[in-house]
Amino acid sequence: MELIDNINCKLGDELTKTIEKASKLSVASASFSIFAYQELKKELQEIDELRFIFTSPTFLKEKTPKEKREFYIPQLNRERSLYGTEFEVRLRNKLSQKAIARECADWIRQRVRFKTNTTHDQMGGFIHLRQEEEVAYAPVNGFTTVDLGKEKGNQMFSLINRIAAPLSTQYLEVFDELWEDEERMQEVTDQVVEHISNVYRENAPEYIYFITLYNIFNEFLEDLSEDVLPNEATGFKTSEIWNMLYNFQQDAALAIINKLEKFNGCILADSVGLGKTFTALAVIKYYENRNKSVLVLCPKKLGDNWITFRSNLTNNPIAKDRLRYDVLYHTPLDVPL
Repeated sequence: MELIDNINCKLGDELTKTIEKASKLSVASASFSIFAYQELKKELQEIDELRFIFTSPTFLKEKTPKEKREFYIPQLNRERSLYGTEFEVRLRNKLSQKAIARECADWIRQRVRFKTNTTHDQMGGFIHLRQEEEVAYAPVNGFTTVDLGKEKGNQMFSLINRIAAPLSTQYLEVFDELWEDEERMQEVTDQVVEHISNVYRENAPEYIYFITLYNIFNEFLEDLSEDVLPNEATGFKTSEIWNMLYNFQQDAALAIINKLEKFNGCILADSVGLGKTFTALAVIKYYENRNKSVLVLCPKKLGDNWITFRSNLTNNPIAKDRLRYDVLYHTPLDVPL
């Protein structure tokens, strides 16, 4: 048994020397990077097959349950590592991803199968080479250039055992057993190829724009439900105030209602002159249509404005809405207007 420290002896160099033509590789690790493939490209192009198991749920077809969202971010990071991890920025900056991804995708289609652990049970990573000189390497956290010792990561040290036969056979037996376990393993080869293909595929600007929007707002979309969305059955969208609003004000009113229902509070912050008062009046109208009581607290100098909007006066543009909210000064709070 030999020790690899990824400083004086690097795993990448060791694999380059050890992988034989027509070898059969079995890899279990948390992530896979196209840059690791590029590092070992010459050797990997000559192997017979590679079986890869993601040691934690990755590329699962089913949507991650909301109650398990704590597992979703790590899974997303593992999937994104296909294009390079945070420690492979230097390689990504070479702008060679497109060519590497195309070659890697072609290689996967010919020689590689991917499966993922569908459970959250812990699973160690390792690499096994089935060839004339059978050997295993463990532990191996990921199949990236960092784990190969070619790029610097954030680990204080990395010690990997080189295990020769017959002990290495035990790793293959464990791998084979897991590989055939349909309850805990799921095939994800097509998903991996699809993700890698996205790197070199030509996409329309509109598609990239919508993908960007989705990645920014997808968590907010998941939070939307009928419990926090405004109930249009109240008829607030037929009110005078609603139809006086610009589109951005209507969007703001809906967002305020959503936040009030979800968090019991909301702050509307906007530039002077963009109609915060009218936006607030639309929110008030919504809750009054739901037979809620509304109290407006305002500075004394703005009291006349708010009183006008609830009064049947000729200078009130929304008099038909018959708003009935109460108005109080900030201080003292016990003096009604």
